[in-house]
Amino acid sequence: MTDTLVRRPYTPKVAVERLRQGDVGAWPVVGGLIAIAIVFSTLNDRFLSPENLTNLVLQMAATGTIALGIIMVLLLGEIDLSAGSVSGLCATIMTIVHVKQGWNPLLAILLALAVGAAIGFLHGLMLTKLRMPSFVVTLAGLMGWLGLLLYLLRQGGTINLPFTGFISKLSDTWLPGWLAWTLAAALVAGSAGASLVVRRLRLVAGLPVTPLWWSLAKAGGLAVLLAAAVIVMSADRGVPLLLIIFGTLVVLLDLMLRHTTFGRHLYAVGGNAEAARRAGINVTRIRILAFMLASTLAAAGGILAASRLSAVNQGSGGSDILLMAIATAVIGGTSLFGGRGRAYDALLGVLVIQAISNGMYLLSVDSSVRFMVTAAVLALAVAIDSLARRGAAR
Repeated sequence: MTDTLVRRPYTPKVAVERLRQGDVGAWPVVGGLIAIAIVFSTLNDRFLSPENLTNLVLQMAATGTIALGIIMVLLLGEIDLSAGSVSGLCATIMTIVHVKQGWNPLLAILLALAVGAAIGFLHGLMLTKLRMPSFVVTLAGLMGWLGLLLYLLRQGGTINLPFTGFISKLSDTWLPGWLAWTLAAALVAGSAGASLVVRRLRLVAGLPVTPLWWSLAKAGGLAVLLAAAVIVMSADRGVPLLLIIFGTLVVLLDLMLRHTTFGRHLYAVGGNAEAARRAGINVTRIRILAFMLASTLAAAGGILAASRLSAVNQGSGGSDILLMAIATAVIGGTSLFGGRGRAYDALLGVLVIQAISNGMYLLSVDSSVRFMVTAAVLALAVAIDSLARRGAAR
């Protein structure tokens, strides 16, 4: 049984034990981010400028949100190849009903999310009831939903959103300084408070607990990171609302995976579906819900992408967005083999992907080189995952 299922507290001792077993956690990603920052800032002093870092945050929100959904199915040991097409289709439906039919923007967004959930439900039924491989189900979805998107946009090919409208303003709204600092302080206080409450509950129950100094150290580290982020972005236009939306999704999904029955069952099914079934877990229900979450988050990513572009077109959800979302999840640390991963992997992975793309753009490096470098990083991440699994098996 994994550490996640028995809910062992993460302490330095546990970290060392995992390292001995070959589980390196997020440390390679963190090290990679530091190396990327050093290399690109040395080659171009604009890389770490407040303006460029703020642009990097804006660029990562849509892909990172789609990657969160990819993580849900990867935890099962499955794959979703339709996420890009679903994101584009749902954004197109939202734009059509809002712009051409005059729907309220909030209702249009809710409709897009509902369509995403319905698509995920259909994928889940095909996987569980028809016993079709997820690769085939979502590959068919990739082509089918893309075809529907092209059909809906057949006249004109592009629909613009009002630049001053609610949807477009999602990517062009900046928090005032006082609000950014208030949110940062609330997040640190909430994280520290939750950690202390969990620690007290575990003490009452007679379970092993995280040392108090470790909990306080983590809270201090979080405070330093958030303060640095607020200071840097406030030096430009401020903290973007897109970052708050993406960060909120990451935190909520992390809480769901770590502190709910559904989250524990998701890890159990991904680790060993037959053992989970014998333990009384409704494996079919878990798989359907995971695919519904994946498609709903893909729809959310499409909405954020449409907001930033202030339009949808025949390329929405296309190009390399699916490949980058999958690479984001894997590079962040989610296992392709199921049973291991966290919501924060999407944040770490998209930082790596976008930092590489952004740095090469500043250096005027050809896109072909960017793809090759991203491929090398992805291959390295999968190799580390495979070695970690071997170490755990031994």
